[in-house]
Amino acid sequence: MTTEKPQTFTHLDEAGNARMVDVTLKQPTVRSATARGFVRCAPDVVAALRDGTVPKGDVLAVARVAGIQAAKRTPELLPLAHVIGVHGAALDLAVEDAGVAIEATVRTADRTGVEMEALTAVSVAALAIVDMVKGLDKATSIEDVRIVAKTGGKSGDWARPGEA
Repeated sequence: MTTEKPQTFTHLDEAGNARMVDVTLKQPTVRSATARGFVRCAPDVVAALRDGTVPKGDVLAVARVAGIQAAKRTPELLPLAHVIGVHGAALDLAVEDAGVAIEATVRTADRTGVEMEALTAVSVAALAIVDMVKGLDKATSIEDVRIVAKTGGKSGDWARPGEA
């Protein structure tokens, strides 16, 4: 017979109320996270992206800046996310035949990871793309936002199989 320890949730107090985990005593370490996502667009939107004729302007430049800004504002959007120093944020966007591939890498030297910042960067960059092309294609969609790699911290390095 095995004695299993009851599962505890780090973001709940003893009464079951949501709380922010206290990371005060943790030592800052260098950490990074990379997330990816995809914005699926109609062929005419892809053509307009490639030839720079989207009526609202430079879609990729706006999406890149929106993603960087979003990474820095993650704690304002996610109630239990820690306010940390976002010391680096890079967004790469590539127009492909079916839409726009987005990759964000966020770096810090802090007490907790930047996975949420990387996911937020990709998500908001994708939203910016949709906002800028929705007049051309109302069916544009955001797909497959996910973390593909992280480094540093107590749990160490991790990479999604087949994606790092």
